[in-house]
Amino acid sequence: MIANNETLFSRASAEVIDLHRFFVDWFVAARADKADFSRFERAMGDGFGMVAPDGKVLDRDAVVDHVRSSRASCDDGFTISIEDIRPGWQDADTVVVFYVEAQLRAGKRSRRQSSAVFTTSSSAPNGVQWRHLHETWLQAPES
Repeated sequence: MIANNETLFSRASAEVIDLHRFFVDWFVAARADKADFSRFERAMGDGFGMVAPDGKVLDRDAVVDHVRSSRASCDDGFTISIEDIRPGWQDADTVVVFYVEAQLRAGKRSRRQSSAVFTTSSSAPNGVQWRHLHETWLQAPES
């Protein structure tokens, strides 16, 4: 258990940023060889679930399979930036984190508001595991 909630939020914030750096490495063909997929699997907690921006509900296996099969699927111009990270509800070993994810993929921009639930885990990167993620379009990919 982490001693105080500020440290838990800091670890969860670092995890949000680090996982999205992993995504860029994993999805960009020129960088995919340096990405460690086990890092992603360790971060996704048992029972993880996600509500995608289109409203589909995905379980852990579906998310892991999708990410695994999307390796090297983007060109070098793919980027993700994380903005406006802030804490939501928290207790001693659980925190809700809000953030905006901005992407540039194939020349098209998108933005999504995300809320994620994290719990402490000594075996996970940054000491926290993703338990739930909900994403909502702020700006769908440009046509």
